[in-house]
Amino acid sequence: MDTMSVAGAKPVGEIVDVFVIYDDGTPARIQLLAGPEPTLARPGRVVSEEEYGARLQELREGTRAYVAQLEAQDEARQRADYEVLRGLGVPEENARRMAGYNGGQS
Repeated sequence: MDTMSVAGAKPVGEIVDVFVIYDDGTPARIQLLAGPEPTLARPGRVVSEEEYGARLQELREGTRAYVAQLEAQDEARQRADYEVLRGLGVPEENARRMAGYNGGQS
């Protein structure tokens, strides 16, 4: 990386990226002046950029899977509400709107 500078001031050192994975699984990228390994504010360990990237990807995939699960549950609930409303004689268009259900249309 470039050295840090301010107009009229001498560079203070090289800025480097340090990658961390905390004990709770949280990844972090820290920028600091080159030197000894930093003292972390909470338990964790310094890792390679590759390990940091892999952890980020793992978290993103987990989030996508969780969102997909929530969407599927929501659609199932909407469909069940729609079917109850249709069973009670509510017209299809109204039942869809009331339940928020848009699936199953041809």
